Amino acid sequence: MPRYRITIEYDGTSFLGWQRQADGASVQGALEEAVRRFTGETVTVHGAGRTDSGVHALGQVAHFDLPKEWEPFRVREAINYHLRPATVAVLECARAPDDFDARRSAVARHYRYRILSRRAPPTLERDHVWWLPIELDADAMHAAAQVLIGHHDFTTFRASQCQAKSPVKTLDRLQVSRYGEEIVIDVSARSFLHNQVRSMVGSLRLVGEGKWNARDLKAALDACDRAACGPVAAARGLYLTRVDYPSWL
Repeated sequence: MPRYRITIEYDGTSFLGWQRQADGASVQGALEEAVRRFTGETVTVHGAGRTDSGVHALGQVAHFDLPKEWEPFRVREAINYHLRPATVAVLECARAPDDFDARRSAVARHYRYRILSRRAPPTLERDHVWWLPIELDADAMHAAAQVLIGHHDFTTFRASQCQAKSPVKTLDRLQVSRYGEEIVIDVSARSFLHNQVRSMVGSLRLVGEGKWNARDLKAALDACDRAACGPVAAARGLYLTRVDYPSWL
């Protein structure tokens, strides 16, 4: 059966998340229904990451199999046609090797978190940034964030419902930058725990406010205790920006 790899962009505001839900709209469900309308086939669309309700994507990757060969361009165009008016779009579609797996084959995932740090609330982007009407010290946040880089037990930054077998992960990058009124946090790792990024951002907020410093963040990490985590950041500011794969896939 031919396997197809797709790159997807979506606004997660109106979805309960990536994963198919029995009682609400999901990105996976919208894609599977679009494929069914196009081909008449019931398929499972496997994503590289299970984003939560309200989380967005600029470069989610997924794969699915079809019982017959279709031109990838036609697959992309047909899926996008049947997705309307859902806030999901297939950016790219290509034939993939039979052993390609959107989740298991990934070697890195990249997320971006956006904070709007100003007194006035957002209007056009109210569902796409975490609005904090306070001044944050982005330089202090970046300096403190470096204690999280590397191979650690991230139990403190792990949701209680996380299904990962181990809380130990390797964080490759955690960059905090300011662009005018916006603070952007870029995070990279092979894989993440459930709510890990939002939990780390919420704790970094405390650093930005001057309530914590780098030693406090390190102590929270070392505690390996969910109770040591700062308030979890809002889902609306998080984006899955890219997923990397070996060059031969």
